[in-house]
Amino acid sequence: MAALLHDAIEDQGGAATREEIRRRFGDNVTAIVDGCTDSDTIPKLPWRQRKEAYIAHIPTASPSVLLVSGADKLYNAQSIRKDYRMLGESVWERFKGGKEGTLWYYRSLVDAFHKTGSIPMIEELERVVSEIEVLAGCR
Repeated sequence: MAALLHDAIEDQGGAATREEIRRRFGDNVTAIVDGCTDSDTIPKLPWRQRKEAYIAHIPTASPSVLLVSGADKLYNAQSIRKDYRMLGESVWERFKGGKEGTLWYYRSLVDAFHKTGSIPMIEELERVVSEIEVLAGCR
C-alpha cells in the first residue's frame, strides 16, 4: 500500500493526507510514505532544498523506505530515458531542476543509495542514470 501512496503526502494535502493514510492503513504504511516524502508543507520549500534534504535522509532510511523509494526512482529514471529518446532536450522542460538539476538529483540519489549497500535495483538505477547522462552529453 505504501508504494501506491508514496507521493500522496507531498502531492495531495500534506498533514491531512498523512493522517488519512494513518487512519486507513496504520502507522507502518504511514512511516514508509513519510520516508518517501520530500515535502509536506504548503507551499513547498524550494526545489533544491527539498531534494538535498531527501538525499541526505536516504542513508538512514528504513529498508522498507529504501525499497519503495528505490523502485520509484528507478521507474522515474526509466521514464526519463524513454522520453529523452523520443523528445530529446525538450524533456528537461518538465522538471523544476531542468537538465542540470535533474541529472544532479538522480546521480546524487544513486550515490546515497549506494551508501546503504548494493542491491540489484540500485545497480539498475545506476545503469539507467548513466545512460541518461550519456544521452544528454554529460558523460
